[in-house]
Parts: sequence; C-alpha cells; structure tokens
Amino acid sequence: MPTTLLWFRRDLRLADHPALVAAAGRGAVIPVFIHDNSVDTLGAAPKWRLDRGLDAFDAQLRGQGHRLILRRGPAREVLEELVQETGADAVYWSRLYDPDAIERDARVKAALQENGIDAQSFAGHLIHEPWEIETQQGGPYRVYSPFWKNARNREVADPLAAPDMRAPDQWPKSETLESWELGRAMHRGAKVLAPHSHPGEAAALDQLANFREENLSRYKEGRDLPAARATSQMSEYLTYGEISARQIWHAAKRNSTSESFLKQLIWRDFAYHLMYHTPHILDRSWRMEWERFPWSEEETEALQRWRQGRTGVPFVDAAMREMYVTGRMHNRARMVVASYLTKHMGVHWRIGQAWFEDCLTDWDPANNAMGWQWVAGCGPDAAPYFRIFNPATQAKRYDSDFAYRKRWIAEGEARPSETALSYFDAVPSAWGLSPNDDYPDPVVGLDEGRQRALNAYAELTEK
Repeated sequence: MPTTLLWFRRDLRLADHPALVAAAGRGAVIPVFIHDNSVDTLGAAPKWRLDRGLDAFDAQLRGQGHRLILRRGPAREVLEELVQETGADAVYWSRLYDPDAIERDARVKAALQENGIDAQSFAGHLIHEPWEIETQQGGPYRVYSPFWKNARNREVADPLAAPDMRAPDQWPKSETLESWELGRAMHRGAKVLAPHSHPGEAAALDQLANFREENLSRYKEGRDLPAARATSQMSEYLTYGEISARQIWHAAKRNSTSESFLKQLIWRDFAYHLMYHTPHILDRSWRMEWERFPWSEEETEALQRWRQGRTGVPFVDAAMREMYVTGRMHNRARMVVASYLTKHMGVHWRIGQAWFEDCLTDWDPANNAMGWQWVAGCGPDAAPYFRIFNPATQAKRYDSDFAYRKRWIAEGEARPSETALSYFDAVPSAWGLSPNDDYPDPVVGLDEGRQRALNAYAELTEK
C-alpha cells in the first residue's frame, strides 16, 4: 500500500489541510514532527506552547487510531531514515516562508526526489501564497492599502473537510515529548501561563465560534480597547496552524460588518508577502537608509526595566505584564510598548523584536518583524518616525476607566487584582520583585523622550 510521511510543522490540525488531503487520498499516512534546529532556536514561551500544541495534536490523532511520530535531528536525515524504516514512497508537507525554512525544505525535497521519493509541498499557512498577489507591473507590493484592495475580492477556496486517514501496517518508533523538555526554559512561569493557553484544533474552532457569536459585529469599535476582550484571540492558533487562515476568513466573511477584521487577516498575508520577497525584514531595517539611525543597543538599567514592565509608564507596564501572564499582548498595547522603546528610549527595534520572540506564545516571524519595523518607522507602510505614540494620551483614549492598567499593575493598589498579582509569580524570581514595592518613576520623561527622538530623526534626514 502506498504510504506517505506527512511532515507536520506549523499546521497541527486535520481540517483544511491540503497536504493531509493529498496524502490520505493515496494510501496510508504516517504523521511526523521533527525537532530540528528550527525548534531549538525558538524562544522560551513559543517552545513551551509548541510542546502543548504537539501534545494536544497527538491526543487528537490517537483518538482516531493514529499517532504523531516524534523524531529529533536534521530534517533531511530524519526523513530519509523514516523512509527506510517504513517503506514510505512519498513525503508531503505544508509550506513555510522564512529564508531558513525555504532553504531547508529545498534541500530536503531535492534529496528525497533524487532517491525516487515523491516529495511535495502544499499551501495551507496563508490565505494567499506570497507570490500570488502582484502589482500591475508584476512585482511584489510594498504598501498595504493596494495589497488589500487586490486581495479583498480574490476568490478564496472553501476550507477542506478533514479526510479519513488509513494507518500504516506498523508504526515506526517515536521519541517522547517528555524527553524533549521543550518547556524547560519557562521555569515557574509555565504554571501561570497554562490557564491562559488552550491548545488544539477543537479549542481553536470553539474560540472562532465564540468570536463570531459575541464580538465580530463589534470588532471595529472594540479592537483598540485592551480591557474589552473584543479581539478574536486567534493569533496563537494561527501560529501553530491549529486552525487555518482560510477557515477564519470564511467564518468572518459571512458577517456583513467584518471588513475591519478581514483586513487583519490580509495584514498577516502582507507580512508574509514581504518576508518572502524582502527577507532582510527579519534582521535589518527594511528601509536600508535606517541602518544609519543611532539606536542604542547597550544593555542598560532602563532597558531591563522595560523588559520587566517597570518603566514607570503604567500603560507600557500593563502591556508587558499582560505578556508575562498570558503569553500574548493586545495589539494596541504592542504599538505603544514598541514606540516607547524605539522612540522615547531610543533602543533598537531588534532588541524589542528578540524579547517578544522569547516571551510571546503567539510569536510569528513575519508579523513580529513587520510590527516592530512598522512602529519604529523603518519598515514598509511604516508609522512615520515623527509620529510618536504618547502612552499617556493612548491610555486616556483607550483605557479611560483605568481597567486595563488596574488589571495588570499591583503596586500602589490597596486591593490589587489577581491578574496583577500573578505577574509576580510569572516573572523570574531572580528579578526580586514584590507587589509591595513602590511603583517606579519613569525611565524617561514623555516630553524628553519625544524631543530626543525628533532630534535623532532630524539628524538622519539631514544627512
């Protein structure tokens, strides 16, 4: 019987999975996940969340008489070994688009095909593949608005149903998640994060249904209010592929008030479009002239206080603490946090990018890079550098009743909330923080930081 190794990566689901449908249509399917260098280089929180996602996916497969085979090592070597062990004549996978994944997958495909194995990659991580949407001149877009206008009316195929899968006659040996210890670096923070993370395809579908029923119609009005819980909460599920962007698109498309939300899904596609066509966005300023900008990359007490959520600016600190407790951060708060670091504090966006990479359970390479560069002013479709988010003004506009700040900041409160107190259980004990500490003074004054940023920008534009 024809047998396919289905190499899972960021696609831990059964529904709307083109590679799985193709594999199931030809014979037996052996689901495989490989702990290679792409897993080793994940930050602490993403690696912990991946562990939970793999555990949930394996349980889902076992409920249907299957299992997830776990192997550790370079992907090419592992897959060639499994082909020999199982007699599989095909290896399928869903595409990824960062430069390292593209290079790795090309080597794997070439090696397998050279040995007569049917090796194929499939779409599934995005709504539109990065090369499908082009300008009238035939090149990639550099600005979001025309990208959205092109994408908004494009046909999006209906999601695929989960196929019936045939098991192989004999399963190959598997390693265990316990032996991988993917959550080891989280230490005591894992216990705090766990109640806020609900991994798996079933949980993703439940959350999507709840969002459609309760919040989609008021998304445009509520999406910027960090205390309102009006967003979809789908980012983490998209990161690990526990639901497809296409499933979310069609669920939202049926609502007449959904355009603001659909734009966010296409913004995600745009991030991948840029990463694919201009991969330097991941580690260098997208606008290359910004490589001359005098951002600081020094380790300072002020930078450490930003990481700790102790800048003395309540809206910024509330956002950072939300991230330590939940693994996520509201998008409006992300913009304020990033602006404060890169503009008021004058710190390089790459430092903030790296910290988010370590702390966010919904970390995504394309979204994280584009988000930081957008706010810093050096990216595509960027907020101009002279547009500097004022955290006090942002708080007054989007948290006028102090609900968000009180939810996350304990110092100075007679009866702090449980969420505010949980921050002290989530962060490293080595920080030596206590809810009884005095709330700190700002690391930089808002007016002082703004003027310093404008002066630096003026120097750059004069050169």
